[in-house]
Amino acid sequence: MVAKAEPPLDAAVAACRIRSAGSNDLPLLREMLFEAAFWRADAPRPGLAEGLARPDLAPLLDAWGRRGDTAVVAEAPTREGVGAAWYRFWSVDVHSYGFVASEIPELGIAVRPALRGHGLGSRLLRALLAQAARDRIRQLSLSVETENPALRLYERSGFRRVGRVGGAWTLVADVGS
Repeated sequence: MVAKAEPPLDAAVAACRIRSAGSNDLPLLREMLFEAAFWRADAPRPGLAEGLARPDLAPLLDAWGRRGDTAVVAEAPTREGVGAAWYRFWSVDVHSYGFVASEIPELGIAVRPALRGHGLGSRLLRALLAQAARDRIRQLSLSVETENPALRLYERSGFRRVGRVGGAWTLVADVGS
């Protein structure tokens, strides 16, 4: 029996569909939060549940679906989720690493490791920025470690450095009106 050849990776990524996330996409958002936090290919990674139980990560998707929570997902032709981008509003008292102000939501984004570097993150980011513009959000923020290759994607997409905390940059982009 001859195994069916896999399509080239760029073609597989191009075949992915970007869509708005629904309430049933929370498991994918959790997986992508894990991928965003444990992005280093050369570093040991805990299991999903253990990684997401880390005190700084555990609250990041709590009560997902509250007002202002917005996400898009990348779906392979098989309908399997392979990436996601989201934003969420935080307060001065409760926030994540890329917090700038309560009126500026913070963005999170990740793609499964095997698909990184082929444009899927760019597609997700463009879709989320477009949704933010439709939602009349003026700016988005994020935090990215200085060595993370995604820093180049963010800067190409209009994010600018506004601060540094430890080994990470805080970035902000003007979304438009």
